[in-house]
Amino acid sequence: MQQLMEQLLTEPIAIQQSIYTQVLQDLQPIAKKGLQKDDIVFVCIGTDRSTGDAFGPIMGTVLQQLSFPYVIGTLAEPCDAYKVEQALQQLPSHKLVIAIDACLGNEKSVGTFIIKEGSIQPGAATGRRLPPVGHYSIAAVINENGPKAYWKIQNTSLFTVLGMVATLRQAVIETWALDKER
Repeated sequence: MQQLMEQLLTEPIAIQQSIYTQVLQDLQPIAKKGLQKDDIVFVCIGTDRSTGDAFGPIMGTVLQQLSFPYVIGTLAEPCDAYKVEQALQQLPSHKLVIAIDACLGNEKSVGTFIIKEGSIQPGAATGRRLPPVGHYSIAAVINENGPKAYWKIQNTSLFTVLGMVATLRQAVIETWALDKER
């Protein structure tokens, strides 16, 4: 499984240079804190049962493969709507929490990321009321917002999701100066 994931994410999947450059720039406020891998907890929200919502668990699996020790939400153990509150109770208070989730946006923003200081509100696209997560948040705009948000998330292109995972993976590698062979 790990070899398949690495192959999928190192193939030249549409990493658009302009989006990659923006992600690198947006990650700089976090990088400037000088944190090491073990100072960060990633909470990767989503489920592997929905193509668009799988962005979080796929990215969580990638972060584990990059040897980040504190990752909640992977393909093996997703952090979906039913597990977010439980995950929040387990967060160590002395670590920086970065929440990662998929979201819907306008047509022109599909394929981009919203990276900001502050929490993310998981489940907002589908009307769920879940607690906010993170000191910082990374939201991947995986599809266009509109009526039937749940359907939009379910029917998002896997190619789009994997391309966005590949982009964020490369940005994380560069931001934290990780071994590029991983």
